[in-house]
Amino acid sequence: MTNPTRLEPEKIIETVDILEKRISDRFPDSGLRKVCLELLQLSKQTKKNVSYISKPNITLRLFSFIIILIGLGGLIFSFSLVNMETTNRTLHDLLQITEGIFNNLILIGGGTLFLVTMESRIKRKRALKSINELRVISHVIDMHQLSKDPYIYDFNKSTKHSPKRIYTKFELQRYLDYCSEASSLTAKVAALYAQSLPDDVIVSSVNEVEVLTTGLSRKIWQKIRILQNLTREDKSNF
Repeated sequence: MTNPTRLEPEKIIETVDILEKRISDRFPDSGLRKVCLELLQLSKQTKKNVSYISKPNITLRLFSFIIILIGLGGLIFSFSLVNMETTNRTLHDLLQITEGIFNNLILIGGGTLFLVTMESRIKRKRALKSINELRVISHVIDMHQLSKDPYIYDFNKSTKHSPKRIYTKFELQRYLDYCSEASSLTAKVAALYAQSLPDDVIVSSVNEVEVLTTGLSRKIWQKIRILQNLTREDKSNF
């Protein structure tokens, strides 16, 4: 049974898959369709990553526990070899023994901290790598909508280097709408990592992707509104 208060990877994958099919129906040879296919693959990989992140790594934890026990055992054994009697010992000897014990405690403490946090660091590294890939996807989607200028239909002053007008107003509106949906879904895929690993670094990276995609969607919808206004003007002229 699905939880209504959580993002479900399966639902997101299904939505991305449907979007890819919708793009394929209207723009089968477009670069946007290829980007959506890549987003679909990242969504599926995210599902696997989230499953890995959500489960404890028993093997790694057991390995860390054994190493920590060995380290503590070695420390206790080294203490047993030290003759703590102060008879015939100078202050310099006592300081050397104390310094050695202190250094060993620092090494054992540092090693223990490293081993205890190893699992979270491995998971964080995997999540950050995928989040960065999603950030790149967002920029690629932005590149696809960048040259889609709605004013090209209103002012016929193109130069030889102007973007080619290959879509009708309706088709361009649908194309921009697909860009907006793909951008929003990219943010939802990234949010799966923050949901599964509420680490400060992960949450901050996911928020960056969210801000990026929100800004992109805002730019796209400005273009869509311009197209809608141009369409209304065309209808009113008839």
